[in-house]
Amino acid sequence: MLRINDISYSVAGRPLIENATVSIPDGHKVGIVGRNGTGKTTLFRLIRGELTLDTGDISLPSRARIGGVAQEVPSNEVSLIDTVLAADTERAALMTEADTATDATRIADIQTRLADIDAWSAEARAASILKGLGFTDAEQAQPCSAFSGGWRMRVALAAVLFAQPDLLLLDEPTNYLDLEGALWLESYLARYPHTVLVISHDRGLLDRAVGSILHLEDKQLTLYQGAYEKFAETRAARLAVAASEAKKQEARRAHLQSFVDRFRAKASKAVQAQSRLKMIAKLKPITTPQEAALKRFSFPEPEELSPPIVRLEGAAVGYDGKAVLSRLDLRIDQDDRIALLGRNGEGKSTFSKLLAGKLNVMDGQFHCSSKLRVGYFAQHQVEELHLDETPIDHIRRLRPNETPSKLRARLGGFGVGAEQAETPVGKLSGGQKARLSLMLATIDAPHMLILDEPTNHLDIESREALVEALTAYSGAVILVSHDMHLLSLVADRLWLVKDGRVGPYDGDLDSYRAVLLAGDKPVKSKPDTKPAKPKKPPRDTILALRNDVKKCEQRIDKLNEMHERVAAKLADPAIYEDTYGVAEWQKKFAEIEDGLARAETLWMSALERLENAGG
Repeated sequence: MLRINDISYSVAGRPLIENATVSIPDGHKVGIVGRNGTGKTTLFRLIRGELTLDTGDISLPSRARIGGVAQEVPSNEVSLIDTVLAADTERAALMTEADTATDATRIADIQTRLADIDAWSAEARAASILKGLGFTDAEQAQPCSAFSGGWRMRVALAAVLFAQPDLLLLDEPTNYLDLEGALWLESYLARYPHTVLVISHDRGLLDRAVGSILHLEDKQLTLYQGAYEKFAETRAARLAVAASEAKKQEARRAHLQSFVDRFRAKASKAVQAQSRLKMIAKLKPITTPQEAALKRFSFPEPEELSPPIVRLEGAAVGYDGKAVLSRLDLRIDQDDRIALLGRNGEGKSTFSKLLAGKLNVMDGQFHCSSKLRVGYFAQHQVEELHLDETPIDHIRRLRPNETPSKLRARLGGFGVGAEQAETPVGKLSGGQKARLSLMLATIDAPHMLILDEPTNHLDIESREALVEALTAYSGAVILVSHDMHLLSLVADRLWLVKDGRVGPYDGDLDSYRAVLLAGDKPVKSKPDTKPAKPKKPPRDTILALRNDVKKCEQRIDKLNEMHERVAAKLADPAIYEDTYGVAEWQKKFAEIEDGLARAETLWMSALERLENAGG
């Protein structure tokens, strides 16, 4: 059992954790959440003994092994599989000794221990972990130097998973994984045989891979039983109760103070006034845990362009004369919300770069509006920020004629406050850097926004703010992300990048997740042998169904607005001077009517599901 007993820790005199106590039983999977900057990573360093506590103590069973992901696997000539195998230091030492030992008793002891730790299946286990994290059999035999830093981080993760420490500490492990790797990790952690503490803002992982949530807030640690959705519900109830009690106490305080103010000067009431002053002094303030001020994103609104804004006809794209994707026949309209699905290496990033204008077509046609502006955000762009410059310096380079107050207002629209605006980028948090990069990518009010893993380093509140901003944004969105929660709330079209092609995916996100976890094997549903007893759905299910209905209604409202706008265009006699333009608007009008019919069908279906669930 991990015991954290009355610990306190300060940084430069500022308390980060105060008198915090929590116990985590062996084998439990715990997600650690809290706003950025509250001390989650510091807590890991305290558990590992890298920092000295001000007060209190942290204890683990004797000889318990603690493991975490190294900063990065060195760029050396050791193969990936051998790098992972070396992480189990006991096995490696025993295997080496087995080659040189001469004493019969020692040889027997070595062989017994090797059998106890299942050493002979080690290579197969290591290969399975590497494959789950996206490495092919051929790549596992290649040296670490053949891979970039992000991929070597995956090797470091594979190494610690293979070593199977008694206490596994993972800090934002999905930040350097794609959707396939993130889903595999969820499944793996749920089966992990020892204790896991994972810092994460990935709601999918927190809902499916852990059984409790450790919340770090107001310098305290609070353990909640259940996954993230249960934690969010329980915490919301606590906040409501605390807010209610604080409101009652404030009313009581105001009532007492009113009496004091009225009668303090009257001799006949002086005693009562003093008595009430003492009562006010005894009222202990009820502190209500406050949500972080939701730092919203403010995407500038582009003007409307004639559809389609992008059209591909028999297009091919690739590198050095070799096509990665070919026979692309697709169109994108300004109201599209498209999620790109596909395994790593199939060409999602290549397709994104084609749309962003960073790659040219090798064959076929790429048509786009002459006025089209594209915003492109990829995780590597965060790393390309100038660390010695401030956010103001970055934005001034793009807007040299704008006043400092206007530049700060732009940064404020993305949650980069006045203090951070003048801070060198190298000293900003990962989340603040991501916000700055998003602001730079959207500064020209793009008609199409391409986002490649935009949620890395963003906390849960910021991810929700991003969802709201993308919902309100009037441009097209092309989204690549391992965050299933984000994809489910933003995307209304799914395109699969596979076998050198890009096209619509017939299923939904749940079916795609099932396919990935099954390893492309057909996903079959087992017939029920007994009729299931009707059960009242849990409250979370009812809330989810209500949310589905709300999203359908919002989609219908948006399509109705578009329908009216396009109908008005077609009613304008001037538009008929351009035959091609008329045809495009008429085609768009027909597509909207078709989309409206489908949206209404989905809405009716969602209403029916909600009614059947008793909601």
